Amino acid sequence: MKMMKRFFPLLVLVSLLFVLTACDKGGNEAQSQAQPQVKQEAVKGAQAPNITLKDMAGNSVSLDQFKGKVVILNFWATWCPPCKEEMPSMEVLYRNYKDKGLVMLAVNVEENGKKAVGDFLKQQQYSFPILLDEKGVAQNTYGVFRFPESFIIDRNGIIVEKIIGGRNWLAGPTFKMIDFLVKG
Repeated sequence: MKMMKRFFPLLVLVSLLFVLTACDKGGNEAQSQAQPQVKQEAVKGAQAPNITLKDMAGNSVSLDQFKGKVVILNFWATWCPPCKEEMPSMEVLYRNYKDKGLVMLAVNVEENGKKAVGDFLKQQQYSFPILLDEKGVAQNTYGVFRFPESFIIDRNGIIVEKIIGGRNWLAGPTFKMIDFLVKG
């Protein structure tokens, strides 16, 4: 009992950090326990799989069209608090680095994405492209099931980092890596 009292605060803290770091998609019990397997192509050190999705205006956007640029591929949903919290820093990062070769692609994963994102953008506009993955094709290709989940892809199309959870994109090791990739 004494041992349990000693480690209980640590257990609570670790559990709280996990909950605050990323949003699970949810669903029924069978779905939430069956985690999708990440395809070999969507892992750190591998070539980023090409995806083609529609943007909010209905234009097709392919990851392959950004070869030679540093890409942040961010999977998100409007119902996910950490997703929404990180977007202002994503916007500033994008504005500061887009002319230096940074591309920010925010992939919305909701089945009713066009409506959900449209309503969301009425509250706050963003200048980076928002793509719609209403059928989950890109989400499954990249093995994404927690949100936000981001992939940093270098100028050669290689995944150099996978990030789970929201963050301030303007500080810390993630920012330093992006700054290095863009300037390098």
